[in-house]
Amino acid sequence: MLSCRALLAPPLSCSLLPPLSCTTRFCGRLLPCFVSYTGVSQCRPGRPLQVRASRVESRSVPLASRAPDFELPEPLTGKTWKLDDFEGHRALLIMFICNHCPFVVHLKMELVKLANTYLPKGVGIIAISANSVKTHPQDGPDIMAREAEELGYPFPYLYDETQETARAYGAACTPDFFLYKKDGRRPFELVYHGQFDESRPGNNRPITGSDLRNALDCVLSGIPVSTVQRPSIGCSIKWHPQ
Repeated sequence: MLSCRALLAPPLSCSLLPPLSCTTRFCGRLLPCFVSYTGVSQCRPGRPLQVRASRVESRSVPLASRAPDFELPEPLTGKTWKLDDFEGHRALLIMFICNHCPFVVHLKMELVKLANTYLPKGVGIIAISANSVKTHPQDGPDIMAREAEELGYPFPYLYDETQETARAYGAACTPDFFLYKKDGRRPFELVYHGQFDESRPGNNRPITGSDLRNALDCVLSGIPVSTVQRPSIGCSIKWHPQ
């Protein structure tokens, strides 16, 4: 039987990632900051807040596992979406993203392009934000709705306030991609859980979506997806403080 071969690349060293400009909320104010990928946060009078975010890989999730049920609101429309809403689709792509993460910002417009390519082919696509608004209010539902409208997301952008859906799926980072196939009346089964492609902020590699597109093409063609899958890399999901 034929097997699709994922496009793989060696791991990217943190030393190749330069600081990225962004903003962060501190003491109720949005301040400029520079994001690097190791170390701890620093704040000094008269200087921008230094936010040092750790790179996190997506966790291992067993292939062929079933998609957990969910029931989540879409801040833009107020509609509640369930897994059953995608029953008639040939495949389902679930993307855990957020508003502020540099790794997600790097891909946002390419996610729109990918969705516009595969939605007409019968793929269901949703994005979910599970970040805690207690620590990251910039990822809250009001800003999610504004972003979905401004960027023209062709897929629902759902809010996981309790973070129960993210935990059920085993999501660990943003972005984190889960691709499920649907065979007739059988439940959705996981066939791909890996990176979008080898591009990262600052590594000057083109954003192609090659790894994820290859998996999608395999599913739509009825060809097995390679089980050799490189994990996604991004910022950690911001879990609620204990």
